[in-house]
Amino acid sequence: MHILIDISAHGLGHLSQTGPVIEALKILAPSIRVTIRSSLPQPILKETIRTDFHYLPYAMDIGFIMKNAIDIDFIKSINGYRTFHSNWQKRIIFEAKWLSENKVDVVLTNVAYLPLAAARYAKIPSASLCSLNWAELFDHYFIKDSWANNIHREILSAYQQADIFLRVTPGLPMENLPNLKIISPIARIGKSARSELAQKLKISEATRWILVSMGGMNFQIALEKWSQIPGINWIVPAAIYIEREDVRSFAAVDIPFADVLASVDAVVTKPGYGIFTEAACSGIPILYLEREDWPETSPFADWLSINARSQNISRQQLEQGDFVDELFQLWNKPPPNAPSANGVDDALKLLSNLFNLS
Repeated sequence: MHILIDISAHGLGHLSQTGPVIEALKILAPSIRVTIRSSLPQPILKETIRTDFHYLPYAMDIGFIMKNAIDIDFIKSINGYRTFHSNWQKRIIFEAKWLSENKVDVVLTNVAYLPLAAARYAKIPSASLCSLNWAELFDHYFIKDSWANNIHREILSAYQQADIFLRVTPGLPMENLPNLKIISPIARIGKSARSELAQKLKISEATRWILVSMGGMNFQIALEKWSQIPGINWIVPAAIYIEREDVRSFAAVDIPFADVLASVDAVVTKPGYGIFTEAACSGIPILYLEREDWPETSPFADWLSINARSQNISRQQLEQGDFVDELFQLWNKPPPNAPSANGVDDALKLLSNLFNLS
């Protein structure tokens, strides 16, 4: 059996949701042939998906074209959607022909929709897996624009043509998808590597470590504006690293990101599925950048309020490093019971039935 899996490059949450499911499918049915189509770099895919796959380096969805990890470039996104949906029916037929020519037996997306419409046209089983879908987000931003109505109908129809849509928890409500199945959280829960990190990064285990990560998208943070605080060290990606005695780069150590996350005392991040669920399941306090315009923020915040010590901060607070009081407030709260991450098992059961795997 040949399974085609489309993974959006709109942040790393799509990959964090899909990677463990791919591994579980491969364990269940070792003979399946996996093709992954994504504009995410192959090394990032290989780091996250620990099984063999064939790689096609291009995207099958627009998502949103971003200025950075937070700000949408609306002009480029609108132009992208208009171009992508010109000759929509011909695009479906072309993709269906490609699926047939490449002997694809089943399709799974996170969260492209064209392959779902093409799979239905080619009479191939298909499923989607995600905490969001582009129809709901497209409608949120462009509902008042008359030009968008037909495009929204085409996107929504494509999702409705999938045999099943697995909405991971937490996620958007997706009340207009009759094929919806809600499943548990998906999280790759790391193991604390604090002693190893302390040795490799040359920092004291007795200090507080704060991980700063914006989920794989470009977002510049001027760490030089942040005050040095006795007893606190910042662990950051290479892109924002500066030479300072209280700053370390996690890119300098060969330790999985999930283990780095499980080793710190708190994380500062933007709203994003993977880091939210992984931190919550590891009991790590979360400070996240407020993003009121992003539709996932509300369901994420509701879920975090029950399952994690969390608090949002403003963009100005992040820029100035003015959130240490919020960190201590989180540390002083009793931790809730860590949520269970059974989403992979839920997905495996539903997908194995749909794809006739055993």
